[in-house]
Amino acid sequence: MVYSLVTTELHTDEDFDLLAHLPSEPTTFIRGGQGIVGWGEAMRLTATGPDRIGSLAEQWRNLAEKFEITDNLRLPGTGLVAFGSIAFADDSEAESVLVVPKVVLGTRDGKTWLTKVDDAACDDFWSKELSYEANPAVQFKIGDYTPAEFKSAVVEAVENIRAAKLEKVVLARDLIAQLAPYFDLRPVLARLAKKYPTCWVYSVDGMFGASPELLVRVSHGQVSARVLAGTAGRGTDPGVDAAIATALAASAKNTFEHAFAVDSLVNALTPFCSQVDADTKPFSLALPNLWHLASDVHGVLIKNASVLDLAAALHPTAAVAGTPRLEAQKLLAELEDFDRGRYAGPVGWIGADGDGEWAIALRGAQISDRSIRAFAGCGIVAGSEPEAELAETELKFAPIREALG
Repeated sequence: MVYSLVTTELHTDEDFDLLAHLPSEPTTFIRGGQGIVGWGEAMRLTATGPDRIGSLAEQWRNLAEKFEITDNLRLPGTGLVAFGSIAFADDSEAESVLVVPKVVLGTRDGKTWLTKVDDAACDDFWSKELSYEANPAVQFKIGDYTPAEFKSAVVEAVENIRAAKLEKVVLARDLIAQLAPYFDLRPVLARLAKKYPTCWVYSVDGMFGASPELLVRVSHGQVSARVLAGTAGRGTDPGVDAAIATALAASAKNTFEHAFAVDSLVNALTPFCSQVDADTKPFSLALPNLWHLASDVHGVLIKNASVLDLAAALHPTAAVAGTPRLEAQKLLAELEDFDRGRYAGPVGWIGADGDGEWAIALRGAQISDRSIRAFAGCGIVAGSEPEAELAETELKFAPIREALG
């Protein structure tokens, strides 16, 4: 069977706001006002288990060959695209998915477009700005992993690290809540995008959030990624805030943790690239509530690999699992008594040519029916202290708490 897909340029005002045109139950991947929004579901690919990313990459190649694509714009996000959300762990009960929407609305570099699969019919949500009803405030409570259990796990993790069994492990905890019967995700996404414009605001199959970390981007043979590891809370006074940023950059514990994450990513990318360059020193990245140590990594692709092939090689990074990778994953399985689902897994989109953009599903939550589970984690190294790590998770829950508050 052959499917048809057409991308058409829309002539919109210069101040066109993608976030004011979200359909109900939107699929999104947006940063700084640019990106793509999906409506409906034309096709779905699924996978589970250790080879879930590789399986999705192969399924996608096979599906893309069955499309006749008309796309005169040829921008990132035009033509055939699928949005994806992938489980963190090999043994997770959560299904990893690629979803091809019936309709995609996108904007980039001053261009706005609409893509339809097989002349799909849908509400013209792009023709007028929509107003969203406010949701009742969501009241979170402790999830499957209590603060006491989390602190105990930090103590055990530090003992393992000091015994030289590994160098770093990333531990997470969860919060849960119930949603109102007519919960609307659109104002939540708009609020996240407004407050965190430098983050990737994502929503795929119930997993949503605002991630500050780019796992990997592939565009015309160029590969890029952003590593975050090392965190401090923002100060309310400008002088204090600047001092916090300086202290973070000088912190032995945080720079040590950050170096693990950068080295892990560079080593994973090297087999796919003719060269890989990383920032020689991390920079302090400011978010509204946090400082992060960040490094940008760039490479030139030498293999005929898709962005999902690279994601399979990179995931899980040291920033969300630890290092060495296998030892960290084994310890995580012992210390975390819950399934992360798609939290800290890759989330993003892929095009028919294999290019695409994938973040790590951080600062996020998963909606299942009328329940929601939010996650936050932090890197544990030899110098970690349980109370400080617990406080860091509270800081990282802030984006979701505020967006749903």
